[in-house]
Amino acid sequence: SMIDSNAVGRRVTCDGERGTVRFFGTVPPTTGVWLGVEWDNPDRGKHDGSHEGVRYFTCRQPKGGSFVRPRKASFGVDYLTAVKRRYEIEVQQVLEEEYQISTKKVEMVGFEDVSKKQRVEKLTEVALRMCDVSSPGPANEIRKTTPHVLMLDLCANLLCSWDDVAAITEQMENLKELLLSYNRLRVPSDPLARLRSFPCLRVLSLTSCALTWPQLLECAPMWPQLEELYASMNDITELQKPNHVLQSLKVLDLSSNPLVDRAVLNLADLPRSFTQKARAHFVRSSEGCKTEMFPALKILALHSNNISEWRVINELEKLQNLVQLSCRQNPLLSRERNPNTATQQLIARVAQLEVIDSDTFCILSCDRKGAELDYRKMFGLEWLASGGHQDPLQNRPSAEFTAQHPRYQRLVQKYGAPEDGELKKQEPFALKNQLISITFVCPDETDQKPVVKKLPDSMIVQKVKGLLYRLLKIRGAELKLTYTSSKMEGKEIEIDNDLKPLQFYSIEDGDKVLVRWV
Repeated sequence: SMIDSNAVGRRVTCDGERGTVRFFGTVPPTTGVWLGVEWDNPDRGKHDGSHEGVRYFTCRQPKGGSFVRPRKASFGVDYLTAVKRRYEIEVQQVLEEEYQISTKKVEMVGFEDVSKKQRVEKLTEVALRMCDVSSPGPANEIRKTTPHVLMLDLCANLLCSWDDVAAITEQMENLKELLLSYNRLRVPSDPLARLRSFPCLRVLSLTSCALTWPQLLECAPMWPQLEELYASMNDITELQKPNHVLQSLKVLDLSSNPLVDRAVLNLADLPRSFTQKARAHFVRSSEGCKTEMFPALKILALHSNNISEWRVINELEKLQNLVQLSCRQNPLLSRERNPNTATQQLIARVAQLEVIDSDTFCILSCDRKGAELDYRKMFGLEWLASGGHQDPLQNRPSAEFTAQHPRYQRLVQKYGAPEDGELKKQEPFALKNQLISITFVCPDETDQKPVVKKLPDSMIVQKVKGLLYRLLKIRGAELKLTYTSSKMEGKEIEIDNDLKPLQFYSIEDGDKVLVRWV
């Protein structure tokens, strides 16, 4: 097809790499036309858009761009062509096999068309990942071809704007789930004009789309029913308040973004009018103030970001319905010598959390009580020093302490003030360190002799596993531990929580731990 200067802004693919055309024209001293392309993969190019001292276009990355001849670049196909290629050709092959089985060549006029059309028309899931889709195709044809789609996967394609996406989805009135990861989409000219394009959309995936939070907010009016938004691996550094958008969001994944503390502190920004009142009553209110931001949010993923202050976690306590939080691989947690301590603090600081870091750690009521008591003890001396007191009438901790530990007063109400005896030991979680002798046995490995070790009973299971990896020289396998005790002959008890100390499982001097690996 003829390529002209309208190529600028369009998406292309070349040798399996996707990019955006930033320039169309000649590059002296060579003759003929070139496309200047900014690649999605920042290491694919040769320069940043300038060549021999002349700037032809700009790139976000120093090696993000290069020039290619138009004949080498593909501008992709429309949605209907991609559907035909992906779904009808498959049907065609099946039908041709059926023809060859029949020895008589029967004239099957029109038969193949009908059955192909029926097959495609019934589709409720259309998966066109990496199919070079770049446009909707002829007007209203999608409505006739695949009107019943509920799940549409357009990851890693060549659509260049939300207007193109909307032109496809507005012809699928019941679409609930849309996957658009690994695309580069321009914000629509008028998002409000696109309200009818995504009327039922509940799940939206935008992983690695080079998006910022303001861009997401600009697009958000298009998705009035959205419940799950997956936006990991983007350029989200800050979180401004969503006004009248994303009100029904239950799951928000912002993992692997360059988010910093200050950004998340805005997350639960209380409306200005609240703030003054809140400060006066904060200490006495039985629960901290809740924010109106993200009223439905239940699951928040912030792992692999740049969060380093506990204030951020305090702020998350203000989200009304948050029950699941993932925040591993942040400086905040990796700083703590003992990962157990960090987890305890997370639980204690956010009252309604039920799950930490997806499936790995469900918080039971006994975990919560333990964590809250430990937290109360851990910061007890600071609380006293700041004006806290065991007599409720004289208990006036400073505003500074309360800002750092918003739930502390609540925990004092719940469990009583920490006693002097509790506060003497400053070592957090210093449980009486008893050394116990444990025999480690590998029942499935005949040539592995039992190993006897003396370990403190306060050692957490994770550390014990680390020790076993080194002792038994096991690489990359998953360890499964159980133990047997002379008190309960013939019974193996599972050691299933990596964050618990040995004494949690009542392992005693002389017990046997069985080590198996998968």
